[in-house]
Amino acid sequence: MVVDDIQFLSILKGKRIKLTLKNASYLGIVQRINPNKTIVLADVVGANNGGRYPGSKMFFGHEIVNDDDEDDDDEEFINFVVIDEFHGKFGPAVMHIKKQQVIGIGADGVEIYKHGRLCWLQIATKHKVFLFDILLLGARAFKNGLTMILQSKNILKVMHDCRAIAGCLSTQFGVNVTNVFDTQVADVMCFYSETGGLLPDRVSTLQEVISLHLKVPSSQLLSLKMKSELAQEKAMWYKRPCPLPLLKVMALSVIHLHPLRLVLLDTLMTDYMLLVDSYLKSSHFQPDKLDHITMESVLELPKELRQLEQIRSDRQDWATGQFPVTDQGLLDRFNPRMSKSSESQQEQPKPKRECMKASSTSLFVGRGHSDSLMDSKNNGAFPGKSPSQLGIGRGLFLQTPPAQKPGECAANTASDEAAEAPKSLLQSFRSFRD
Repeated sequence: MVVDDIQFLSILKGKRIKLTLKNASYLGIVQRINPNKTIVLADVVGANNGGRYPGSKMFFGHEIVNDDDEDDDDEEFINFVVIDEFHGKFGPAVMHIKKQQVIGIGADGVEIYKHGRLCWLQIATKHKVFLFDILLLGARAFKNGLTMILQSKNILKVMHDCRAIAGCLSTQFGVNVTNVFDTQVADVMCFYSETGGLLPDRVSTLQEVISLHLKVPSSQLLSLKMKSELAQEKAMWYKRPCPLPLLKVMALSVIHLHPLRLVLLDTLMTDYMLLVDSYLKSSHFQPDKLDHITMESVLELPKELRQLEQIRSDRQDWATGQFPVTDQGLLDRFNPRMSKSSESQQEQPKPKRECMKASSTSLFVGRGHSDSLMDSKNNGAFPGKSPSQLGIGRGLFLQTPPAQKPGECAANTASDEAAEAPKSLLQSFRSFRD
């Protein structure tokens, strides 16, 4: 089977997209993308005037245009380089990567999770993505520098689910990857902390982690979903030259790894930073209290640290009320219980993330929790056994406004079928048109 741009775009079938023509723009659901370079949309609405067109409407590929201003958008500009030969680009790429302290790693091919055939290795630096064509370069690519990079203890490799990549590299090329930050593991650790030591029923996909932690709209992550669907088509990975839309999708799959690592690290450190902040704000070491300090009192476990058990208990109470529990005792993380009140509160504006402040009254921990660790009226004790409040914002929110209610920070990670297709997909219509 030959996979070309038309077949690649056929993944859009059933999705609502926006088509920009020379004289108008239209929104509609893709019914068919034909070999004669025509597209049939249903439920068509004029983007300019809102007028509806009954039945189906056909568009010709040569009529479809792209707004150059949109194509130049920073979010859509992907600086990637295809490395498919040793002469010219391979050496400079390896030298550039060796100078990095942190890189993002991705891999694609035929059933690499079963130690199949590795065809592409993606390496993302801060401002550039290198796509190494392993199918053409072969094992020589690793002997000429990639092995040194992947096994270096001085370069941190950021991956999402490193199991398949590490197993494939070890089995096929004898490369043992070291110094890895796995965003899938970090996401589970964040959830574990937020729920007081409870585990989810499954791990998260890269698309889910990016949407949850980086707040990227689902409509802009359609390319990653397409990539997972295209991964089932074995012939696609062997096609050379590789279709441009597929190259862009592979590059997109690693450009989020750098910021994702920083956000996850920040979330993992939230509880620690909270406790340190409570130390800094403790009255125990204020000047007027110094006369009462003894060696025994300095070594006593402070009340701030004694509250850790209560924090864990309150979070568990919240988590079991928020998520259904499976027969295995795991939390059904992606099917939370949604009450009418929380649904209405999701529509309210999200509070902005704030830095650590002096007061510890009412705070949001990590992505998911609001724990009232201290209450001024209760002299720092927990206010009863009220469950933690849901919040999907990142980091720590202190001094929550009085109007804040449970669920107000909840993020809507469900796919928005009415959203426009991301510009990267619209841009791929250029080759379809021509």
